[in-house]
Amino acid sequence: MFDVAIIGCGITGAATAFMLSKYKLNIVVLEKENDIALGATRANSAIIHAGYDPEPGTKMARLNVRGCALAETLSRDLDVPYIKNGSLVLAFSEKEMDTVRALYDRGEKNGVPGQKILSKEEILKMEPHVSDKVLGALYAPSAGIINPWEYALAFAEVAVLNGCEIRLNSGVTAISKIENGYRLTTATDDVQARYVINCAGVDSAVIHEMVAPPAFTIKPSRGDYYLMDKAEGEKAKCVLFQCPSELGKGVLVSPTVHGNLIVGPNAVSCKDAHRVNTTMDGLQYVKEAAARSVPDINYRNAIRNFAGMRANTDKDDFIIMMAAPGFLDLAGIKSPGLTSAPAIGEEAVRILSENGLALTEKENPVTTRKVVRFKHLSSDEKRALISENPLYGRVICRCETITEGEIVQAIHSPVPPVSVDGIKRRAGSGMGRCQGGFCGPRVLEILSRERGVDPVSILKDKEGSFILTEEIKKEAAL
Repeated sequence: MFDVAIIGCGITGAATAFMLSKYKLNIVVLEKENDIALGATRANSAIIHAGYDPEPGTKMARLNVRGCALAETLSRDLDVPYIKNGSLVLAFSEKEMDTVRALYDRGEKNGVPGQKILSKEEILKMEPHVSDKVLGALYAPSAGIINPWEYALAFAEVAVLNGCEIRLNSGVTAISKIENGYRLTTATDDVQARYVINCAGVDSAVIHEMVAPPAFTIKPSRGDYYLMDKAEGEKAKCVLFQCPSELGKGVLVSPTVHGNLIVGPNAVSCKDAHRVNTTMDGLQYVKEAAARSVPDINYRNAIRNFAGMRANTDKDDFIIMMAAPGFLDLAGIKSPGLTSAPAIGEEAVRILSENGLALTEKENPVTTRKVVRFKHLSSDEKRALISENPLYGRVICRCETITEGEIVQAIHSPVPPVSVDGIKRRAGSGMGRCQGGFCGPRVLEILSRERGVDPVSILKDKEGSFILTEEIKKEAAL
C-alpha cells in the first residue's frame, strides 16, 4: 500500500509530488495521459503572476504571492527557464485607471512587493510598442515568465529521483474505501493508498464525486493563443495585461522565455472540457483585442496557434479541502495556478500532516537538477562536451540549435518521453520557426532507435497520434 496517491500530473500534481518526496513516504502519481503536463499546464500564458489580482484573504491571494516568491529560487535550483521581467496592467480610460488603482490597493493588501502606478510617459519609455492611447498602468516587478511544462517536468523528475513512482496511461475510473485507505481502479490495475490527493484539473469534480457528494462544478473555459516568431519578440519586454473583467485577466501580449511573443487568450465557456481546438472567431477576437495594447504586431509572423482549457469552477477561490477522511481536493486551480503550484504543494503537505500523515524528513533528498542546453554553452564548454560525447556535435533542430545529445538526454530522463512532442517539451526540438518540419523525421528516428521500438509505433503526441501508418517494403516499392 502506498502512503499517498496523487491523481493527475499537471503542474499542481507534479509540484505536490515534489514537496512530498522530500519525506520518507511511498508515493505514486496516477496520470491518465502518456506523458505529464498535457492539460492546462502545457497550454497557458506561461506567466508567474505577482498577486495583485486575487481577492485579499483568499487562498488564491496567499498562495499566488507565495508561489511567485518561490519561483525564482525553484527555477534556479531545478534549471527551468525563468525571467523576472515584471508586468504592466494597462489602462486606456479613466474608468480603467480606477481599476488600476483598485488592483494596486489589492496588491498592497496581498503583500505584492514593489508595485507602482506609472504614467503614460513612463510606460512608453519602458514599452515603446504599447499604444500611445495608454493613460497609465500598474507595474509589478515581481511578475515573470517561465517554461510551464518544463517547470512541471522538473518537479516530477526530482520527485522520481526521490523515489516517487509515476504511472502513465493510468486514468482513475473508480475509487472505493478500504480499511486504512482507498482502492483506486485505473485503466491498467488497482492501487491502494492511505491518502489520496485529487489534482485532476478539469476532471477533478468527477474524481471528487467518486468519494464524496458533489461540492463544486467545473465550468471549463477555452482560450485561443497566437505564438509568434522571434522576429516579434521585442514587441514586449514586460507582460502586458489589459484591465481584468469578469471573464478573466483579458488578452495579454508577452515575451516568452524562448524569445518568442505570445498573444491571447480569449475566454469561451465550453461543455467539453477536453476539446481544445482553436476557432477562427476566437483568434480574430484575440488579434483585435491585443491591438488595443500593441497595435503593430505582424501576424504574418505567427508560427503556431493553440488553445488551452481553464478548470474554472462555481467557486471564487481555489478548492483546497479534505473532501473525506484521507482524501484531499486540490481543485479549481485556475489562473494563477501555475504560479501558485509550489505553494499549493506546501499547503498539501501541511494539511495531510494535520490529518494524520506521519512526516519524517529525508536526510539528503534531491532538490536540484541540471539540464544541458548546448546553444547556451561557451565555445570551450561546447568543445569539451563534444569531445566527451560526439552526439552533442550533431545539430538536429536547426531553428533552435538542439543537438542529438540533448534529444538522447531527454529520452533517458527520469520521466522519459514516448512521443515526438514529448521530446519537444523536454529538449526544445521543434519549438522554432518551422515547428518540426525539418527535424521531426530525424527526432522520430532517434526516439525509435533509443527506445528500441518500431518507427511505426512512435506517436506525435497523445495516444493514437501515430505519424507513420506502415513500413513500405523494398520488394513492394520495386
